[in-house]
Amino acid sequence: MSVFIKPASALVLAGAVATAAAMLSTAAGAGPVANDGTKEKCFGISLKGQNDCAAGSHSCAGTSTIDYDGQSFKLVPKGSCVTMKTPTGMGSLEPLKS
Repeated sequence: MSVFIKPASALVLAGAVATAAAMLSTAAGAGPVANDGTKEKCFGISLKGQNDCAAGSHSCAGTSTIDYDGQSFKLVPKGSCVTMKTPTGMGSLEPLKS
C-alpha cells in the first residue's frame, strides 16, 4: 500500500464531513419549509427570533425583535392558528396592528 493512500483517504473523509456540515447549516438557516397546503401563516404567535417571515416590519425568518409580533408569522398546521392563545390575544390569519 502506498504511503499516500492513508492521507488521501483522510482528506476525502474530511471533505465529505465538511460538505455534510455545510449542507446542514445551510438548510437550518434557509427559512421555513415550503408550504405544501397543510400549513397556514399565523400572525402574532411567534417568539422573538423564531418567526418564519413577516408582513413588512423586517426582512424575514428569525429577525423579529419582540415576542408575539403581530406583523410576523409562523407556519402552523392548517386550522390551528385562530385557536392559539398568547398573552396578547389569539393567533390571526391576517397581520395584526402592533
